[in-house]
Amino acid sequence: MSQTKIYVGNLSYDSGQLELENFFSQYGEVKEVKLISDRETGRSKGFGFVTFATVDAANASLKADGTELQGRKIRVNIANDEGQRSGGGGAGARGPRPSNGGGFRGGFRDSR
Repeated sequence: MSQTKIYVGNLSYDSGQLELENFFSQYGEVKEVKLISDRETGRSKGFGFVTFATVDAANASLKADGTELQGRKIRVNIANDEGQRSGGGGAGARGPRPSNGGGFRGGFRDSR
């Protein structure tokens, strides 16, 4: 695999970007750490992404899968490239929904 970004899951909700950067820097130069948080609450969702400077560093970091970090056994995988996702999704994957005419079909009468 020739990708420099990894997925890190099962993180403690208290994990911060600095903790992840410090932990993963043992495998190589870390370019970016992105923790995913809930839009409404701002609370961590318990996963994130780490981008390394080299493919070798990203591959080496896969050894951290199952390692304990802040009291949790983390999951580490090569991140899926967003452009290569497969499978369903919203209505766009199935095409447009059939229309049954739409519009208002109320029973109001004009009393004029």
